[in-house]
Amino acid sequence: MSFSVDAVRAQFPILATSVHGKPLVYLDNGATTQKPQCVIDALNTYYSSQNSNVHRGAHYLSDVATAEFEGARQVVADFLNASREEILWTRGTTESINIVAQCYAREQLQTGDEILITAMEHHSNIVPWQLACERSGATLKVVPVHDDGSLDMEAYDALLSERTRIVAVVQVSNSLGTINPIAEIIAKAKAIGAVTLIDGAQAISHFPVDVQALDCDFYAFSGHKVFGPTGIGALYGKRALLEAMPPYQGGGEMIERVTFAASTWNELPYKFEAGTPNIGGAIGLGTAIRWLDNQDRVALEQHEASLLDYATERAGEIGGLRLIGTAPNKVAVLSFLLEGGHPNDVGQLLDQQGVAVRTGHHCTMPLMDRLGIPGTVRASLSVYNDKSDIDTLFNALNKVKTFL
Repeated sequence: MSFSVDAVRAQFPILATSVHGKPLVYLDNGATTQKPQCVIDALNTYYSSQNSNVHRGAHYLSDVATAEFEGARQVVADFLNASREEILWTRGTTESINIVAQCYAREQLQTGDEILITAMEHHSNIVPWQLACERSGATLKVVPVHDDGSLDMEAYDALLSERTRIVAVVQVSNSLGTINPIAEIIAKAKAIGAVTLIDGAQAISHFPVDVQALDCDFYAFSGHKVFGPTGIGALYGKRALLEAMPPYQGGGEMIERVTFAASTWNELPYKFEAGTPNIGGAIGLGTAIRWLDNQDRVALEQHEASLLDYATERAGEIGGLRLIGTAPNKVAVLSFLLEGGHPNDVGQLLDQQGVAVRTGHHCTMPLMDRLGIPGTVRASLSVYNDKSDIDTLFNALNKVKTFL
């Protein structure tokens, strides 16, 4: 397969947008990725010619919608190398983690148990475990990070113990781009009998994920981080664990039989999918994953790596610019501070020049505290970005310096 960034860019209509009279340079992919035309078309097709509720329908539209909806589930299963019964539709990574924290942890944790997370976690992989600890009497332990944003694996080894029940770790830091050694983390957790959950929200669009090879127990990601719609995501869980877990919510679809005396639960994966699902979102996510699978993944990874190298080189040319997060193994995320400028001010001045970045603590307040900073300016790159986007960013930063 061949790779052409121009051919990829042409499939994303929003990239032709102008902002404040300037061509849009979209560098906020860590917050959400843009959508290729095929995903937009899939959503339009569903709502214009297939719209119906799924399952148990006695008419044509319901049959079509159900086939598309469940077909998308199979696409996600194949994408992760899982079985379709192990893929639960959720609203995104946050809900996926909450399902595990409530449905697995509330049944398994007790006083004296420990949950292990890292200092670089998104709030969505901190707060649910705090709540689980409050309910159960378990203790939350945190693996520290080095100054460059890499995980302290010696500390991880020291914190693992016979009391560790759950290890919940981000695969890629949304704030810094650090790629954690997930296979090693999982293997060591497995060796002491702990269950593992991997937050894959920031990893899923950058490189292939094989849950069988990783041998993780749970894996969560969001559709909008992988060129799909917002409001849809998936949770992979090993079948035996999902079978043993109580349901997350009660209502329609997740039941087998209801009487006023008691209810019994539906089979997997429906046991965890109460109510009418986000059908269009699931279909859109399936389309997004098909689109990504049709690309040359190796070429995409090489392209993003070259962008990160080029952006890092250009950053060295800007006086007063300090990179935050310089771990040796990263995805294409450049977080930085500009001397004399608050991140929010820098972001607003960049926006005036058509450059879209994210500013603030990026929902990683404990990490910002650890690094002793209020937040960063984050330029997060994707497959449709090119060197001209990076040039525009740093030309704009030189102008920002004159304002500051």
